[in-house]
Amino acid sequence: MTDATPPADTNAQNPQADRAQGQPQGPGFRILTQYVRDMSFENPKAPESLRIEGKPAIDMGVEMNAGGRPDGLFEVDLKISVKATADDNSPVFHVELVYGGLFALHGVEPQDIEPMLLIECPRYLFPYARQIISQATADGGFYPPFNVEPIDFGAIYMARQQQIAGSPAETGQA
Repeated sequence: MTDATPPADTNAQNPQADRAQGQPQGPGFRILTQYVRDMSFENPKAPESLRIEGKPAIDMGVEMNAGGRPDGLFEVDLKISVKATADDNSPVFHVELVYGGLFALHGVEPQDIEPMLLIECPRYLFPYARQIISQATADGGFYPPFNVEPIDFGAIYMARQQQIAGSPAETGQA
């Protein structure tokens, strides 16, 4: 892998030349950049929180947001929030991360844009966000550090679609 920027598409008018050069065909995306938009780590009871007995209770939330930009690119944000509490309900740690990426889509049909942005793009961002959360908890003094379990973004998307389809239409909304 390389960090070099690929050359400008000189064969945009000649797809046969792209195929001959081994360029991928069909729908896909290219990530242009990825970044931490917002990050917060709290360890309010340190150093006592580092000596708790047993495993803390974990409350985790995941959100995905995506939006188009005037330049035709798409921003995708993956928000992961993790709260850990001890048996006595005292806070152990709270980490919140909004990790984003800027994506260029190619060959994606209009009806497939939303699933691409809310399933495939977060799937790409997730390992980086997971590493940041793991490192933050390690730097906070927790051993072993907290590792977010793999997330099935397809199942989250489908559940959300079913929730939308099952919810009654609000009056006065177009």
